[in-house]
Amino acid sequence: MSLVVLKCGGAVAYESADTILRLADAGHDVCVVHGAGPQISEEMERFGIPVEFVAGRRVTTEAGLAVVRSSFAAVNRALCSALGTRAVGLFGDEIGLHAVQIPALGCVGDPLPSRPRAAVEALASGHIPVVAPLGVGPLNVNADDAAAALAVGLEAERLLFVTDVAGVFHDGSMLTSIGAGEADRLLGDGTFDGGIVPKLRAAVIAVRNGVRTEIGETAVVA
Repeated sequence: MSLVVLKCGGAVAYESADTILRLADAGHDVCVVHGAGPQISEEMERFGIPVEFVAGRRVTTEAGLAVVRSSFAAVNRALCSALGTRAVGLFGDEIGLHAVQIPALGCVGDPLPSRPRAAVEALASGHIPVVAPLGVGPLNVNADDAAAALAVGLEAERLLFVTDVAGVFHDGSMLTSIGAGEADRLLGDGTFDGGIVPKLRAAVIAVRNGVRTEIGETAVVA
């Protein structure tokens, strides 16, 4: 059956378990990448670490990176618990998710298409790899970007972004589809901001590499 890479945001990580299990029960191989955005921000504020984003990527200091890792670990454990014995928790920096550092953002990386052996072996044995998006370094990697990098590297058929909004909205309406070229144009002229920016950016990369991609109910097409 086909391979689906599913990215779930930190705000909906636990609620995504049913969707993940439905895909697996339908016979699909499923690789999960999760975020932990709300959890990380809450912990950074608790420790007095500034919360700052640039184009959807979190500025991350050395102190911030420790909070990122601990927050990812908590979400990963909880999501694996919700998925049951089929889930295998993995950290990207430990399995070979490579990334190019973005010095202006600190300990942050732009991930490269990757095919980590641990993920491949988990899928081959009928398990569901659940990947926390840290890059080798370690570097904090946006979960949307990490999902696209894994979808391309693993040659997935489909990339699905599960989020707390129904899809991509433009001019007050949800789009049923958006072309990669149009997404590029709207991203470039600043039409979109906030969390949709990294999702669209990642979706464009995926579709241009042959991966069918959806953000909620919005299809992103080449």
